[in-house]
Amino acid sequence: VQLQASGGGLVQAGNSLRLSCLASGLTSSNYDMGWFRQAPGKEREFVASDRWRRGDGTYYKDSVKGRFTISRNNAKNTVYLQMHSLEPEDTAVYCCAAGRPHYYDRSDGYNYWGQGTLVTVSS
Repeated sequence: VQLQASGGGLVQAGNSLRLSCLASGLTSSNYDMGWFRQAPGKEREFVASDRWRRGDGTYYKDSVKGRFTISRNNAKNTVYLQMHSLEPEDTAVYCCAAGRPHYYDRSDGYNYWGQGTLVTVSS
């Protein structure tokens, strides 16, 4: 199983980026998919989850609600994270994950992880 995240880069505050995560070796429709991020010197934190498998919908970290949108294309085995109105505090390495977590915001519930893509937001 491989999760390949892409789409990161350097942007100015207020701008947008779309991250993609291509899954291979698994069928994404059988898994919940999530995005987590880790800023320098900080713990990894939950960003967004799409509980497709459970049919529960999508969930977001409070600070990204209204700015970020998680979506997926199961035919392409790909999950996306559309990020608008980016802030310097969003600077981090963003990783996608697949699993069947009981708690959508806990990283230990996800079985498969991508290597991450770096998002840097300048002020």
